[in-house]
Amino acid sequence: MLVIVAALACLALGWWQWERYESASGTGQNLGYALQWPLFAGFAVFAYFRFVRLESESEADANTAEKAEPAAAKARRRPTKADAPREIPAGLLPERPKAARDDDPVLAEYNKYLSELHAKDIDQHIRDAGLAHDTQRSAG
Repeated sequence: MLVIVAALACLALGWWQWERYESASGTGQNLGYALQWPLFAGFAVFAYFRFVRLESESEADANTAEKAEPAAAKARRRPTKADAPREIPAGLLPERPKAARDDDPVLAEYNKYLSELHAKDIDQHIRDAGLAHDTQRSAG
């Protein structure tokens, strides 16, 4: 159902762009879009039927393999496309980079200095904006 809606929406957008192209303010860009939208509709239909076929092939391969071989033969045979893993194996992709630790005392001192400068700069902006107020409250 979703494929039909997507294809019809793409065709409607193609028709709309064609109408825009034929209007007085139409440009070549509208013509290009008018020709592209039907291609998108065709791709949606093609992808749907391709996925359905791949899914039915993998189910058929799995069913015939289960019926045809005993467990001992299944353990000895080489994996087929139907037996392919559905997840990426661990170690295949490079590890994510780890955040650097602050083991360097010079770097830690420099970062402390920068944070003090930033705090002073924020305080100055607050005073310039007239937002400074006393933190002590009167008891009255």
